[in-house]
Amino acid sequence: MPVQREELTVNVGDGTVTAAFAQPDGAWASLVVAHGAGSGMEHPFLTGFTDAMNDGGVATWRFNFPYREAGKKFPDRAPAAVAAWRAVMFAAVDNADGVPVWACGKSFGGRMASMAVAEGMDAAGLVYLGYPLHPPGKPEKLRDEHLYGLSLPMLFLQGTRDPFALPGELEPIAERIGANAVVERIDGANHMFEVAGRKRPQDQIGASLAAPVLAFMREHAFAG
Repeated sequence: MPVQREELTVNVGDGTVTAAFAQPDGAWASLVVAHGAGSGMEHPFLTGFTDAMNDGGVATWRFNFPYREAGKKFPDRAPAAVAAWRAVMFAAVDNADGVPVWACGKSFGGRMASMAVAEGMDAAGLVYLGYPLHPPGKPEKLRDEHLYGLSLPMLFLQGTRDPFALPGELEPIAERIGANAVVERIDGANHMFEVAGRKRPQDQIGASLAAPVLAFMREHAFAG
């Protein structure tokens, strides 16, 4: 499937961030994908994931948060991260040719997407690749309050060995959010979706998550 690729610069406040756009012929949806706290948009996990999404007919945007663009290691505070999400999402919608535009993120990137939506950012749906429900070993410090008012389709992809949201911790929260929230567990996977005893490159691990995401997006193709 032919894919148009372009690197773009998106204005965020007084600065800019880099974004990578990929659009297959006849794309039926668009997915904006944010990186986690410890990596940037060029991490093989994300490139493998977005390449596989392109193979499934979905256009993708990857982008850097401002801290990453500036070469810093410590993540942006929520207001700056939300502002970046809003700016890139606006650009994605503007270039979407009328197809639904979803928001997706790895860990920190997904949490910031949900906060942006809670503050009014439009999205057809949300996909979380390892939602950081709480810091490892601190289940009392939940990051869930802003989720309960969200009514758009939400897919939580989570490993069964993920210390940020172990089995039995995220599921009752999704139930409280409502029928629009679905938790799908990847058996044996940790927060990076690595499975013990199964050595795979990061791009292959990312690509392996595209199938459940594509299935969920197709199910809700006309939502939002």
